[in-house]
Amino acid sequence: MSDGIDPTDGSVVARQTLDDSRDAPATQIVETIATLEGVDPTELSPVYGCADDLVTDLLSSPPSSEADATLEFTYQGYRVHVRQDGVAVISHPME
Repeated sequence: MSDGIDPTDGSVVARQTLDDSRDAPATQIVETIATLEGVDPTELSPVYGCADDLVTDLLSSPPSSEADATLEFTYQGYRVHVRQDGVAVISHPME
């Protein structure tokens, strides 16, 4: 399954598999971006305004594998791609 990211693209700063057993898997994206920024996650704006429920829905009720669904959004200036298998790819802040 493709994540829509060129693996040779130097803009990718993080790649992780989200734990869909957590109440809000999108908070893992917040934690990762907070680490990248060197701040506490509570200092960032809430992710629910961007894609919290969408990430949860994608992971809890994924479409068939033939759909090859992805979710793409911007959070804190980073471009975030989430695949239906739970892999999240975070790219450099947008200029």
